[in-house]
Amino acid sequence: MYDRESRFKMEDTMNAARIEYTEKGVLNMASRRCDIIRISKSGAVLSLLTQYNLPKQFYLDIPDARITKVGCMLMRVNANNTVEVRFLRLVSERELNKIFVYSTHPAHRDRVLDIKG
Repeated sequence: MYDRESRFKMEDTMNAARIEYTEKGVLNMASRRCDIIRISKSGAVLSLLTQYNLPKQFYLDIPDARITKVGCMLMRVNANNTVEVRFLRLVSERELNKIFVYSTHPAHRDRVLDIKG
């Protein structure tokens, strides 16, 4: 499935986020803090503070942009405490713009939030 979909260009960003998943099939949710360092419509690169085992599927919350429960699939774990994930749905242009507005990356300093829609 993932080898046939189109690739979207990754952009640098710096947003605080939270990974949520169920531990060992139990009903309670565990959450871990992370940072989004690159993002596109179909995936992201997350930076973790410490190394820990992530499940293959989890949810990503971006509290600053008020985006919750984005389903993710773990694609690659890198040695420098970063992971590459693919989203289970495409992030809309509006959601991506909200992420860039709340980003602390210098490239997105001049972005403004469109409140019309």
